[in-house]
Amino acid sequence: MTISRILLSGTAVLALLGTTACVTDPNTGEQKISRTAIGTGLGGTLGYLLGGAIGGNTGRIIGAGIGGSAGAVIGKQYDDQIKELREQTAGSGVDVEQVGDQEAILVRLPDGVTFASGSASINPGFQTTLNSVAETLIRYPNTLIDVYGFTDTTGSNATNDALSQRRAQAVADYLASRGVARSRMATRGYGEQYDYLRVKTGDNVNEPLNRRVEIKIIPVSQDDVNRARAGS
Repeated sequence: MTISRILLSGTAVLALLGTTACVTDPNTGEQKISRTAIGTGLGGTLGYLLGGAIGGNTGRIIGAGIGGSAGAVIGKQYDDQIKELREQTAGSGVDVEQVGDQEAILVRLPDGVTFASGSASINPGFQTTLNSVAETLIRYPNTLIDVYGFTDTTGSNATNDALSQRRAQAVADYLASRGVARSRMATRGYGEQYDYLRVKTGDNVNEPLNRRVEIKIIPVSQDDVNRARAGS
């Protein structure tokens, strides 16, 4: 059975599936819907993913003491890091994807494995995978890290908003406990606002994977650092 994955913002996106461009994952050969095309078609509703760092990057770059990388190095580091993340999380259910044109790396922690329903406590069995993610984040220090939390639709909006923030914070706290500089990380909870569906091709079955956390890794160039220092 062929499985493709697609990030959705509400059920209205399903109408785009027939016209949105597909891309092929160079590592797996898997066909996926282009998230960039979907974001464009929805008028920027995926801005949390395709936009900049939470709260802007100027203060965070200065506060984290990030040195930045030369422009020519960014691309190689990006490719190396995404390759490492895919290798280290293989078989764990984690998705590692490119965001935009090397704008960021998205690490999506799996629904139902990272957290139990209604809980913000990381399942002990998933900590080994998070340890590997933390090691990679430490090896590539010239990046900002946004951690996003999500929930399913069980419970009220207010309850889910708070739960999603606690989930994001729990993952950031765990990464910090493994040595990732907290000054590089920011968190935000989105509650049940953004669905993520695994579309099983041929079966016309959409499987929601919403009890999750996403880690967005944003490369910082030397030019970014210079602009941050000039504006501080």
